[in-house]
Amino acid sequence: MKAISSLTGRVAIVTGASSGLGARFATVLAEAGATVVAAARRVERIEELARSQPAIVPVRCDVSDADDRAALVDTALTLNGHIDVCVNNAGIASGGPEDQRRLETFNKVMAVNVEAVFGLTQEVAEHMLARGSGSVINVSSMFGLVASTPVADASYVASKTAVNGLTRELANQWAARGVRVNAIAPGWFETEMNAPLLQDERSLRWLERQCPMGRPGREHELDGILLFLASDASSYCTGQVIAVDGGWTIR
Repeated sequence: MKAISSLTGRVAIVTGASSGLGARFATVLAEAGATVVAAARRVERIEELARSQPAIVPVRCDVSDADDRAALVDTALTLNGHIDVCVNNAGIASGGPEDQRRLETFNKVMAVNVEAVFGLTQEVAEHMLARGSGSVINVSSMFGLVASTPVADASYVASKTAVNGLTRELANQWAARGVRVNAIAPGWFETEMNAPLLQDERSLRWLERQCPMGRPGREHELDGILLFLASDASSYCTGQVIAVDGGWTIR
């Protein structure tokens, strides 16, 4: 198992790596042996991350910008001539119940959460397909599987549902060519996006009552599924949306 889960010699891209899950993903992949291109708009944060882990290469990137995505892929290719893993983690929410009703907000969320995922995946897949190997990991959400609650967010739910469909379709198209596409659908893990809810005592008590496992996820509890999908341990797994949500979506 140690051999097939090793990422030594591999190059990975992680978007949205300036904080939260993205920063954790970049660190975990680097500790498993990969050279990790950590991409985010807040360059000072990814530079700080790189100082803590020499195998991380920081690259400023707005994933909604096509030129930035192309430059990100070019940078990754200069490291070792190939890209083995792409973690599409960057994402945004609408910002609240009122904002989620606006078409402008809907378009902005879709541009980051869906169009950018599709665009970067196509850029990366060009090289992966030419080599006949690669793993794309889309970071979806349990709210791509069920309605969002307690905070209504139609654009976020629509975008993550679209990511799940995109994951399955691209996996089907590329399965015979050696490129796997899967998605992780996290439940309640604390991020900048949901920190106010999880840090509010009343909201946290409500979550604990609603979640079958009775608590939010802990930071390390996505490490295993990330390494599984990034490595040869998942060589016969593609097109899957794997919920890591304490049982939220089984109710």
